[in-house]
Amino acid sequence: MKLCRYKILPPVVDFCEARRQLAAKTVQVVRNIEKEVKVRLQRRASWHGRSMEEEVRDILRNAVNEQDIAVGGLGTEIASLFASVGLDEDIPELRGYETKPASFDR
Repeated sequence: MKLCRYKILPPVVDFCEARRQLAAKTVQVVRNIEKEVKVRLQRRASWHGRSMEEEVRDILRNAVNEQDIAVGGLGTEIASLFASVGLDEDIPELRGYETKPASFDR
């Protein structure tokens, strides 16, 4: 049993812990959402067998996780693709050089 300032509660019903968990959660309200977006969210939630609210939470959770994965820019992503090739020399930057468009004339 846990001691709570209200009274001693059995482990099954821990009112103090429930209050702490509730206080840790936030509520976000999304206004002016397009009807088509709402319908698609409802369909998606139904497809996954959960409420629309839980579906939105899952979408937001995944979006944040995906954002954390891609921390580099395009150049970093391209460099990581070719990291195992074994280039030993630095490639000079082309800043300040005049670029010419490709010519496709024969």
